[in-house]
Amino acid sequence: MPIRICCIYIICFFLSLPAFSQEMLAPLGYNPARAKRNVSAKPIYAKTTALTLPFFEDFTYEDDPDTTRWVERQVYVNNTMGIKPVSRGIATFDGLDQNGIPYDPVLSTHLLYADSLTSQVIDLSTLSPADSVYLSFFYQPQGNGFYPEASDSLIVYMKRKITTGAWVKVWAIPGSQLQPFKQAMVAVTNPDFFHADFQFRFVNKASVNTNDDVWNVDYIRMAAGRNMYDTLINDVAFSSEPTFILNDYTYMPYHQFMVNPSGELAPAHAASINNLSNSPASVQYDFTATELLTGTPLANETGGPISIAPRQEASLNYSTYANNIPNGGQYQRAVFENKYFIQARPGEPVSNDTIVREQKFENYLAYDDGSAEKSYYLKLGATLPGKTAIEYRLNRKDTLLGVAIYFARQVPMAGYKDFSVAVYRELGSNGAPDVVAFQQNFLFPGYLNTNHFYFYKFDSPVILDKGTFFMGTIQPASGVSDSLYFGLDANRITGNHAYFNVGGFWEPSAVSGAVMIRPVIGWIIASDVPEVPKKEELWGLYPNPATDIVKLNYSFNHSCTYEITNTQGRVVQSGALGEDRAVNIQLLMPGVYYMHLKADGILASPQKLVKY
Repeated sequence: MPIRICCIYIICFFLSLPAFSQEMLAPLGYNPARAKRNVSAKPIYAKTTALTLPFFEDFTYEDDPDTTRWVERQVYVNNTMGIKPVSRGIATFDGLDQNGIPYDPVLSTHLLYADSLTSQVIDLSTLSPADSVYLSFFYQPQGNGFYPEASDSLIVYMKRKITTGAWVKVWAIPGSQLQPFKQAMVAVTNPDFFHADFQFRFVNKASVNTNDDVWNVDYIRMAAGRNMYDTLINDVAFSSEPTFILNDYTYMPYHQFMVNPSGELAPAHAASINNLSNSPASVQYDFTATELLTGTPLANETGGPISIAPRQEASLNYSTYANNIPNGGQYQRAVFENKYFIQARPGEPVSNDTIVREQKFENYLAYDDGSAEKSYYLKLGATLPGKTAIEYRLNRKDTLLGVAIYFARQVPMAGYKDFSVAVYRELGSNGAPDVVAFQQNFLFPGYLNTNHFYFYKFDSPVILDKGTFFMGTIQPASGVSDSLYFGLDANRITGNHAYFNVGGFWEPSAVSGAVMIRPVIGWIIASDVPEVPKKEELWGLYPNPATDIVKLNYSFNHSCTYEITNTQGRVVQSGALGEDRAVNIQLLMPGVYYMHLKADGILASPQKLVKY
């Protein structure tokens, strides 16, 4: 091949790389869902009366493990991390503790025993190896997270009646890439296990730094009279969360929804069920819906019977209910409670036959379900800014008050993350400039908030006409700001409406999932996007940059205190201001900081401070 032609092929190859290599995914370094649920968690106590066989658990709930069966809350019980679980609800093992933070926040390669799930005491004293007791469960590596490596593992222990060396490893499997849920059968054959204080325990060995090395566990059974071929299950169960009733958004304001409810509602919504048995199943299913704030009935539907082949999954489809929706006021909230039922057959568990799901209409637009399974970030260049933008649509003219962003923490924490928020009427194409409606600069990500999203109120409201707009972030050029990590809802399988720009032009995102950025519209209500109370007071600081002394200039007459935070939000210096309004910053390391001024308990807008 001539050299010239070869060079052309090489150049074309590298020009094609950015669309596939500039969007990056990483494990979560923090899971606020765990932290939020653990704030109000009740202490776990050992049961005074031991359990007896049979033992059954399929995690058809969320948050903490059921204390009637388990003595720990380290695992994450959820409906989002598994891919095609046996039944709805799983227990997820990873490298994050019960508070949602890494077991080791510094070393990314630190391999230790991480999450554990230990049963309450089970009385096996009346049984023996002759009773053929088996423990079975389904497991899946990776799921919607990142796969456990070969050095990682999922382990099962059982407890003997001795004080030293009581826990015995009875089963283990090394890490691997994504696989379907597989059933494990563990025989209880050691005579030492048959006592009144028996327990079993799941443990994962992982890199205890992020939520990678993920294992999912589902449908745990322990009973006598079983054998290694006793893998059949007499059960028909919901296997996943129902789809959202909205056509594209997951959440939206009610006044935007009511402009075109039939267009915003999906033509149908669905739920999946599994026939876990070895024989065909005929299933009757029902659906009801109610608007909770007014008590208005929205739907009452009976379907079926539907025939499901052995060991197969089926989809239950439900019609929409646009004609029964009550009218709302200009900014009224609304909550639609949707209940899904299947009729259990004799001898089947009933816990996995019902789902209750709320469709909330709040003051924001969203494509995500509120849970992040991964982190999304851009691989930034050295000379151009990095931009993200999400496409949204308004059914009527409205006002943007701010944006709520789910920031995913890095481990270790990054050093500098200055960014801007932008609202675009149009994204530039074919060399045309972006049409910017609003931009707010010198922001930094919020990690200290215990809720999922950090709210940024705009300096002035942005009025937008009916139609399409875009909202996103801008990260500065010159490689000064390392990339922002956003939460990614990996469960969204429809279009993600996301665009990115790291080479001077916009490209559609190739990542599956929803980047968790939510425009806040119309009015502020109590939700999971709280704002730190502040009052817009005019003030400044000088000189800036500074090396030793910085003075504050403000016109209001209050006793004032100050805080200086680094770009991670950590307070590095604080104190009261004297009459000279001067602050000595000699002890601060050179870098970028933010000065916060508080007067009579009211926070003024922070000011960026550069220390030389």
